[in-house]
Amino acid sequence: MSESPVSPASPALPALPVTFRPTRTRAVLLTAGATIFVVITAIAFLLPALSPGERTSFVFTGALLFGVLVLLSRPKVVADDSGVTVVNIATSRRLAWAEIVQVNLRPGDPWVFLNLSDGTSLPALGIQPGIGRQQAVTDARSLRALAEARTAREN
Repeated sequence: MSESPVSPASPALPALPVTFRPTRTRAVLLTAGATIFVVITAIAFLLPALSPGERTSFVFTGALLFGVLVLLSRPKVVADDSGVTVVNIATSRRLAWAEIVQVNLRPGDPWVFLNLSDGTSLPALGIQPGIGRQQAVTDARSLRALAEARTAREN
């Protein structure tokens, strides 16, 4: 079906519903965001020469940076009986199992790509090799097995 290294082993199908997300990357982003917010806020209140408006701008900047990192930690892929929901940084898309033709994670890919029945490809940032490569490969194999099993069941 694919030249992808993800296909050699057929894992046992996970129980549905199942959520795939880059947990290590998410932990790093949320920890960094909270730390940045606390440090910038502390600096705002420790510098005696700042006016109330300047302090507020420091806190707002810290909150803005934290918000960006929260958005970057948002991606996930949720599979259930009726299909898959792909949540990326700013978008979310619901797919029926029949819409997923192929699940790809090739060497060098930053995340999984879903080839769809309409001829397009959808990036699924919820499965990304970044910090946890082996977990991403395992998750991609599981999603591929689910897609193949569900598509075969519907045909």
